[in-house]
Amino acid sequence: MRLLHTMLRVVDLEKSIAFYEKALGMRLLRRKDYESGRFTLAFLGYCEESEGSVLELTHNWDRKEYSLGEAYGHLAIGVEDLEKSYQHCLECGAAAKVPPKVFGSGTRLAFVKDPDGYDVELIELSSKFQGTAARD
Repeated sequence: MRLLHTMLRVVDLEKSIAFYEKALGMRLLRRKDYESGRFTLAFLGYCEESEGSVLELTHNWDRKEYSLGEAYGHLAIGVEDLEKSYQHCLECGAAAKVPPKVFGSGTRLAFVKDPDGYDVELIELSSKFQGTAARD
């Protein structure tokens, strides 16, 4: 078994695809409109779906907003240069949440919000611990 994808519902599919491509370096792997269901699916990732987990963005054509709920946590993305990646995300339309900092475990991380308000954790890959440091 393996994790195939994580799905997020988005209001503006074009804006969300642009954010994940430009700010986080993902590439659009496939996209399909489902006319009868009035929705579009877009799959983005760093590798092919056959090689690793990807992100599925679902755009329901008739929805103009979503409640994010309280159960969702965040997506975690490993980055080489935390400050540069954080600033680049802000320049690409992300909202700042937690600026780059070091947690007790030695993990360097930051948080931004994507165009739909989902939290994205940026974890510097050179940190001594690469995991969910927010539990510190």
